[in-house]
Amino acid sequence: MTFRVRMFSILLLSAVCAPAGTQPGKQLFDYYPPIEPFRTGFLKVSDLHEIYYEISGNPLGHPVMVLHGGPGGGSYPSLRRYHHPEKYQIVLFDQRGAGKSKPYAELKDNTTGALVEDMEKLRKELKIEKMQLFGGSWGSTLALAYAEKYPERVDSMVLRGVFLARKQDIDYFYHGGTGQYFPDVYAKLKAHLPSPDKLNYPKQFLDLLRGEDESARDKVARAWAGYETKVAALETPDAEVESLLNGSDCYNFSLLENWYMANDCFLEEGQLLKDARKVEKIPTVIVHGRYDVICPPSQAYELHQALPGSELVLVESAGHSGSAIPMRSALIHAIRSLEPRILKAGD
Repeated sequence: MTFRVRMFSILLLSAVCAPAGTQPGKQLFDYYPPIEPFRTGFLKVSDLHEIYYEISGNPLGHPVMVLHGGPGGGSYPSLRRYHHPEKYQIVLFDQRGAGKSKPYAELKDNTTGALVEDMEKLRKELKIEKMQLFGGSWGSTLALAYAEKYPERVDSMVLRGVFLARKQDIDYFYHGGTGQYFPDVYAKLKAHLPSPDKLNYPKQFLDLLRGEDESARDKVARAWAGYETKVAALETPDAEVESLLNGSDCYNFSLLENWYMANDCFLEEGQLLKDARKVEKIPTVIVHGRYDVICPPSQAYELHQALPGSELVLVESAGHSGSAIPMRSALIHAIRSLEPRILKAGD
């Protein structure tokens, strides 16, 4: 079982125990029933990389491309369940080096620009004219990067847990911002660094994860995965975090995430906000947890300010996790709110 799938399972358990509050006056929605893909495949996107993709829902439905988090997280079955399966053609894919894509954990030619072009190649392969983008956390970053490059191919966006990938956003996550709320968890993570006094943590973690000692690599990968798992939800008891990590493949996720963060996500500083004007006409709903300590709500607010026509939904009783009941309800509500603008008669 992949780390991301097991992480989802434990966060879902936490969510079930959480208060099921949502936005005032709005009906509480939950996942659509489980579905299986009607088509799966691999698309060769370079001499080295092949990406796994799957399609579920209605073959004639409105296309939506779902972008997983991480980087390196990979897709998982619940990502098929935010959209009505009779109305949407739901496309999931694993980004380079992640999930079922090949080669596993490959860093060569693995950049944001390459991922954007992979999305465009997949769109062409599937003969999609325009599509909705649905992404959370790093998925929101990639959605914005793609939409700003190919705005004519995007008819709407639903973005969760916005990550703008600026230096200040990376610094916050690595260099003490999250530690203000989880000081014990952050201290445990820092203990693995050879030079905790030097504020270049992404590079230090990457160097450790690329080291020759497999046992040391696995220990650091587990520490990183445990850190992110613990701080993603409002409540994940330590025993459940440990249970999740036991037997999980944390390496791929930890390696790819630190690869991107150590390289400033392969974006120019402030690029996504600077180019937001290119997508200001695309109907967009931004959904963000009020108590998200991985990506503070200020990032969502800044994006909303840069997109005057967007809707910002701050979800009470929610953190970063997309699986918490209040969050997934708000996301489904956001998708439904866009349907009158994007669904054609008969879809």
